[in-house]
Amino acid sequence: MSTRDTTRTPRPAAPREVRLASTAVFVVFLLAGWNFASWASRLPAVRDALGLTPDRMGLLLLVGSFGSLLALPLSGIVVERLGARRTVLGFGLLNGLGYAVGCVGVATGEVVVVGVGLVLAGVGTGVWDASMNLEGAVVEQRLGRTVMPRYHAGFSVGTMAAAGAAALVAGLHVPVEVHLPVAVALSGVVLAVAVRAFLAEPAGGVHGATGTEPAAGAVADPATSAPAPTGARAAVGAWLEPRTLLVGLVVLAAALTEGAANDWVSLAVVDGFDTGHAVGALGFGLFVTAMTAMRLLGTRLLDRYGRVAVLRLCAALAFVGLLVFGLAGSLWVALLGVVAWGAGAALGFPVGMSAASDDPRRAAQRVAVVSTIGYSAFLAGPPLLGLLAEHVGYRQALLAILVPVVLGLLVTSAARPLGQATTATAGEPGPEPAPAAPQGAPRDVA
Repeated sequence: MSTRDTTRTPRPAAPREVRLASTAVFVVFLLAGWNFASWASRLPAVRDALGLTPDRMGLLLLVGSFGSLLALPLSGIVVERLGARRTVLGFGLLNGLGYAVGCVGVATGEVVVVGVGLVLAGVGTGVWDASMNLEGAVVEQRLGRTVMPRYHAGFSVGTMAAAGAAALVAGLHVPVEVHLPVAVALSGVVLAVAVRAFLAEPAGGVHGATGTEPAAGAVADPATSAPAPTGARAAVGAWLEPRTLLVGLVVLAAALTEGAANDWVSLAVVDGFDTGHAVGALGFGLFVTAMTAMRLLGTRLLDRYGRVAVLRLCAALAFVGLLVFGLAGSLWVALLGVVAWGAGAALGFPVGMSAASDDPRRAAQRVAVVSTIGYSAFLAGPPLLGLLAEHVGYRQALLAILVPVVLGLLVTSAARPLGQATTATAGEPGPEPAPAAPQGAPRDVA
């Protein structure tokens, strides 16, 4: 049990460069969502153009996930060498190039070419994702308050905008091979401008990776005050940390819950209720809209109730939403389930990224580990759900995601802020957060 002060000391305004960097991170997340959903919203058209069965569609999606999974373990080293700014720009452009190559395959009916494009897009997605989350964590620590869910809300805003655009162009019968290249080209231009506002990085490494003092308000790892290792040594060491692995499981469950909708909800709506592609895109749009709303609300919930309690709430919403969507006999009732599902899937990934970055000196490698574990969901999920859908249908196959939702619920306590997690492990009382925690930081009392 803990007490809360009814008054708060006003936080000083963040420096202008930090505020600009925060806006830039939001825009970069938005663009990542835009690129992804521009592709995901057109999956029914891709499926029809290539004449793929559900199981073969699942294998095609697996190819792109494999690209991400190959790249993510190395993303920490890449960010250390290049810095977040150059990493985000370079791999963001690679992501767009991959989708453009995939469109060439769709236009020519060559599944192999689509697969090559999705591998390139997957590599770009994985490293882009890890590096923008790392920059977001640094900015969050410099601001001294919870903002990571808002950045991930930016991703969701991008997916909403892309889903709306996709529904429009699908209704106008614009081919995928025309729509996608234009969408990713616009994204690349904006991305090149946005990354210029990222925080300046120290010579020789990314923020906090060179043994310098943690950013203001950050919680240092109490296990050591020595400079953090870098390179391959740090990459291997991060995989041996129990807390990092458990946080990875939280993110894995969230990624499966979110990724299942990203890959299959539009197809499940179209085939499950015998409706048109535009309605399928609408279903996907409802999912990402619910995610966006929850991520915007999530910053207040996290500051008030803490990470663990909010993650448990999200797991409950996802569980109920999946049940309703999978079992409802009416399209409109199923779409209500999509809304609850989207709200429940919203916060696991951003909270996991913040938890992995609690110690900024080891953030790059821990974020790489957690991201790799999370993205393994996109490796296993598409083919397994595709195989299930071949036998029981898309909607019923999605009920399998209830299992990881429950497993994620069981390990949510690993996401407590680092100082609190250490105190709990030591068996000390004292529910208050570590003194170094920023003003207004979440207090986990669950």
